[in-house]
Amino acid sequence: MRELEALSDAELYRRMCDGELSKRERDAAFTELYHRHAPRVYAYCRRIMGDDDVAKDAFQEAFMRFYSTADPTRTMTNVPAFLLRIARNVCLNIKRSARPTLELEDYHSITREQPYENDELAELLARALELLPLEYREAFVLHEYEGLSYAEIGAMTGVSADVVKVRAFRARQKLRGILAPYFSDRTEDMNTTDE
Repeated sequence: MRELEALSDAELYRRMCDGELSKRERDAAFTELYHRHAPRVYAYCRRIMGDDDVAKDAFQEAFMRFYSTADPTRTMTNVPAFLLRIARNVCLNIKRSARPTLELEDYHSITREQPYENDELAELLARALELLPLEYREAFVLHEYEGLSYAEIGAMTGVSADVVKVRAFRARQKLRGILAPYFSDRTEDMNTTDE
């Protein structure tokens, strides 16, 4: 539907909530919003949850909640931020009910035992992110991957921009510590092959 593609997110949200429109028209507006924002919301869920299956569940739950909380009295100015806030809440709820599956010591022993190739660095980073406290991981992911400012993240999470900045800084420090054995092993491997 070309006419929907031309509408802003706010206009689509109003159409999605408009009781005067048919269910089909409201669903079409939701579908357009879904297509626009699904990749970003899924990427957020994947980075926060660390597991594809759990991330898919969180992603689907976030869009179901978005659809079910459509309110014609709400003035929607930033659909992506609203969706990310819903996704954040869903992920937090899932995290609260789950136990950590990998301890830091276990992770270091795995990185020392298995040689990794450069193309596996992204997977290693994803696993390292799982080891961070949720508030650090969230600040890091929203800033580094989603490109949100510290102020935007603060508004979303209910803390000051300074607190978000500290959390992102600490996340980077912890990631360096977690990934240090990998890089030291890679350096040792490179030095032994050069001899």
